[in-house]
Amino acid sequence: MKGIILAGGTGTRLLPLTAITSKQLLPVYDRPMIFYPLNTLLKAGITDILIIVSPEHSGSYLNLLGSMFRKFGVHLSFVVQKSPRGLADAYILAEDFLDGEPSTLVLGDNIFEEDFTEAIQSFQSGGRIFAKEVTDPERFGVVEFGNDNKVLSIEEKPTEPKSQFAIPGVYIFDGRAIEVAKTLEPSARGELEITDLQRFYLASGELDVRVISGAWFDTGTHESLYEASAFVREKKLGEVMHPMINEAIIEFNAEYKKIVSLKK
Repeated sequence: MKGIILAGGTGTRLLPLTAITSKQLLPVYDRPMIFYPLNTLLKAGITDILIIVSPEHSGSYLNLLGSMFRKFGVHLSFVVQKSPRGLADAYILAEDFLDGEPSTLVLGDNIFEEDFTEAIQSFQSGGRIFAKEVTDPERFGVVEFGNDNKVLSIEEKPTEPKSQFAIPGVYIFDGRAIEVAKTLEPSARGELEITDLQRFYLASGELDVRVISGAWFDTGTHESLYEASAFVREKKLGEVMHPMINEAIIEFNAEYKKIVSLKK
């Protein structure tokens, strides 16, 4: 199992903050946002991870993460997404990296209280998505499913949702996802939609769903970014991250301070 973090995009809803940096490098309480999707993957034992970034911020990611986890046996790769082409484009960009292996894709601006370790490690084939009960499902992709956790239908921001369960930004697919993504046609908004990829697995009866109960934040607005930071602070989520993340951050901070002191 390999991991992908989608950290591209323009982040226009977070302007002017994103005029100077990537959305996924903005702070969520005491650390950049990118560490939260990294934590999701590392906790599940995934140590081969591709981070998809926008061209204007690629250097910032390398400066922060370039060799931070090397001593822990974690291999981070980077690829540039020249323009936003939709979530499913991540699999096309990751073709060489994945080399036919299954993968877990995490959206870089989604923050979870949930531990996905069991759901990721137990995956065998097909596709697996997640569901979170919300009060406003019409704002999201919505999944309808039966008692056996098999998906019955998927809708993108429906006016009359068939369920109260939104689909958050964690997706697990087998190696076929790459070739399927290549066959997708752009939607009306000109993007390769992740829901179309999910429908391929749904049509063959190979898409299941797991319900999550922990908090979920899509930090694409100023308000949700603030709420996520307050929640992380209150619940002390940084303290329960994978130990290698906290150790890597401590070492990075010490090295950075050392470099700064030498310049004085």
